[in-house]
Amino acid sequence: MANKQRYSGLYPVAPTPFTSTGEIDFDGQRRVLDCMIDQGVDGICILANYSEQFLLSDEERRQLTELSLVHVAGRVPVMVTCSHFSTQVAVSRARHAAEHGAKLLMLMPPYHGAGIKLDEASIYEHFARVADGAGIPIMIQDAPLSGVTLPADFMVRIARQLPLVRYFKIEVAGTAAKLRKLIELGGEAIEGPFDGEEAITLMADLDAGATGVMSSAMLPDLICPVIEHNQAGDRKQAAKAYDQILPLINYENRQCGLRAAKTVMMKGGVIKSDHVRHPLEPLHPATRTGLLELAKSVNPLALSWGI
Repeated sequence: MANKQRYSGLYPVAPTPFTSTGEIDFDGQRRVLDCMIDQGVDGICILANYSEQFLLSDEERRQLTELSLVHVAGRVPVMVTCSHFSTQVAVSRARHAAEHGAKLLMLMPPYHGAGIKLDEASIYEHFARVADGAGIPIMIQDAPLSGVTLPADFMVRIARQLPLVRYFKIEVAGTAAKLRKLIELGGEAIEGPFDGEEAITLMADLDAGATGVMSSAMLPDLICPVIEHNQAGDRKQAAKAYDQILPLINYENRQCGLRAAKTVMMKGGVIKSDHVRHPLEPLHPATRTGLLELAKSVNPLALSWGI
């Protein structure tokens, strides 16, 4: 049977804070989660690419999963990213997350370099086994990072045949067009069509029927009004609210990437360091200055939460 609870709204990605020497700042992680809840989010995604999941050890993943789920304590639903090329590892991660209270999972299709390409049958089986192992809803992350093409009709087939796999985060070129096609082909089987990429295409994606948004943790409180006005049928006010924050979102997406939320949160006293793990490099001082100037002009909660 399909999952009775439908998840929608704003589900930002929690950054993983590190000390200045690169160790996980566990107290900082708790503060990040509290700040995000105060930002008015509908849910939180952990261990995603914007959480630097590809720079974490298996033990660190386990610790962060358990810490986050204990600390959030049901205040909002938590989605745990469990992507891995190995189906066995993905199932193990998913089971662990479900056992500790995760409400949803997010996975990219299995990928490992440009030379390994799986057919649709193998990709389908990967998601089927994870769903069977975890028993909670799964969101497929359709992202260029994987290098895997997921046609809309294939995702619709997955949704119709795997009732727990009916959420889709679309962040490829032409997101709105793909969301629209996915919804048109899948109908009620598409329980959660989500917008991604830090909400840089948010208005077009809402127009296309997106019911969920996955941004960074930099300015969820300022994205909320866009979604709320849109849900109320006031597109003019939604567009006005979006226009005010789009320069900052664009700067984040095109200039900073995952480092933006950390830099704003450090400036706002949420975390002590905006360190990113090598081989990622810190923001150039000029880029940091530009980011903070734009952030100050719209004043997201993260810029003052801990001060």
